[in-house]
Amino acid sequence: MSNLLEVNGVSKNYGDFTALNNVSLTVPKGSIYGLLGPNGAGKTTLIRIINQITMPDSGSVFLDGTALSSNHIKDIGYLPEERGLYKTMKVGEQVLYLAQLKGLSKAEAKIRLKYWFERLEIGDWWNKKIQELSKGMAQKIQFVVTVLHNPKLLIFDEPFSGFDPINANLIKDQILQLRNDGATVIFSTHRMESVEELCDDITLIHKSNKILDGKLVDVKRQFKTNTYEVGISIQEKSSLQQELSQKFQIAPANFKTLGDELKLNIKLSENDKANDLLSFLTSRGDVSHFVELIPSVNDIFIQTVKNN
Repeated sequence: MSNLLEVNGVSKNYGDFTALNNVSLTVPKGSIYGLLGPNGAGKTTLIRIINQITMPDSGSVFLDGTALSSNHIKDIGYLPEERGLYKTMKVGEQVLYLAQLKGLSKAEAKIRLKYWFERLEIGDWWNKKIQELSKGMAQKIQFVVTVLHNPKLLIFDEPFSGFDPINANLIKDQILQLRNDGATVIFSTHRMESVEELCDDITLIHKSNKILDGKLVDVKRQFKTNTYEVGISIQEKSSLQQELSQKFQIAPANFKTLGDELKLNIKLSENDKANDLLSFLTSRGDVSHFVELIPSVNDIFIQTVKNN
């Protein structure tokens, strides 16, 4: 898979403050790329550079193999965390105006708007003013404006802000469909569960530096500890626990069950096999729960930031 966006050694300083320090990353075409980091890490500065709102002090950015220039503005759709709709304008007037700024004719804009308004179930909002809409409703309008011109690169900064769970799920489905239709997405959020659901690749920026990146599945594999969460029904819990402690590293586990099982986290060595552990347990009792503990993005985020 080739890359749509390449950021090479980008740095940005504001006086004595370093916002970005020699950051490089590559965003594959047709992927959803998670741009993660604590507040103040440098994510917004990088997004502003990609959108040419500000320029880097050093380094380079390439979009689809070409050095970033003003000609690329039409190829990028940006949904900022701070929304920018005109509150006193009617929805229809505003979206038509913004669509034409993106290079669409009025006729083509109306066709595309009809499609998106039906898709997001907002067809009856055309004559409402933005100030009459809730935050979530206005967010839907902003989303439509962002994607309407079918840009190569979509940048969503906290796209689920203001949405209830039903509408957040609706927007999530639209983002996945856009990716499936060929768009490339940069997704910046503090909602780690959304990263789990959406992202193919991630980068973690902390204190202006990139400290982790890669395909999400590879990052998870890097952080896993070969630990299994186990629940087993057995009469002699203490004897089994003692026997297990002689073979493995064990610790109490906390998870919900309907019975009174022995619940343990069991860490295997590199030479141990999960199937052998499962066979051993089933020979001692009824195994009701056997799950490998794969680290969540939230766990990886916290651990990596603390270590750095």
